[in-house]
Amino acid sequence: MARTGHGDRLASAAEKAADSKGFERAARVGYVASGVLHLLIGVIALQIASGSGGGSADSSGAVAALAAQPGGLVLLWICFLGCLALALFQASRVWLDGRGLQGKDAWKARGSAAAQAVTYGAIGVSFGTFALGGAKDSGESTAGWSATLMAQPAGAVLLGLVGLGIVVVGGYFIFKGASRRYRNDLRAVPPGAWDRAVTVTGVLGFIAKGISLAILGILVMVAAATADPERSSGLDGALHALREQPFGWLALGAVGAGLICYGLYTGILRARFAKL
Repeated sequence: MARTGHGDRLASAAEKAADSKGFERAARVGYVASGVLHLLIGVIALQIASGSGGGSADSSGAVAALAAQPGGLVLLWICFLGCLALALFQASRVWLDGRGLQGKDAWKARGSAAAQAVTYGAIGVSFGTFALGGAKDSGESTAGWSATLMAQPAGAVLLGLVGLGIVVVGGYFIFKGASRRYRNDLRAVPPGAWDRAVTVTGVLGFIAKGISLAILGILVMVAAATADPERSSGLDGALHALREQPFGWLALGAVGAGLICYGLYTGILRARFAKL
């Protein structure tokens, strides 16, 4: 009987390990989905920079472009489920990552996990909304949300603080890319081509994403200062604003190429080597 009990425990442990591996693989699909999203935004940004049109350079435009591909509906559902799994995984880390840590370190770990859970949850909502046929323009949503916030007491101040927060996040992305601290999120990367790819796509990708977020944050702050919520038009508005500056086509082209790098880093390299 003792042997049977021991065997049952081993079988139960094996089943739990298999379930954990399956959930981990599903969570990694979330990174692939995020990578595809940023890759498409980068391509659209390059089209805008070259003056050849392009769709909306934000999540709604990218998801719409994906939906238009053969088998697009299936891809949308796969991306939705992957992002959902990754969001749930990150949410579980809010409790798990704080164990063994104290004070500021514990709150920092939990805050990072919570922010990622919200981020990937929001990306998943974009995929799920389109999969269900409920397309929505991100720029209009941002402007509407800004108008609602500004209608509240001290709304302009709150909106300005939101814009400042986005700028700070953008600055953190730039710092993380330039200092290569994003490597702390990865397991050991094999030397050679894999390592070089992580360096190039990670550095350029994080800096480009940081720049785009910083511009977005500045536009939100301008909307708060001028009491004009229409100026807060999301990432698409931020990239179009960059295009309108002197030599903006060149700057936007560089940002678009960088976002493609971020998409490749997230969708291929982080999906493969991320610590989970």
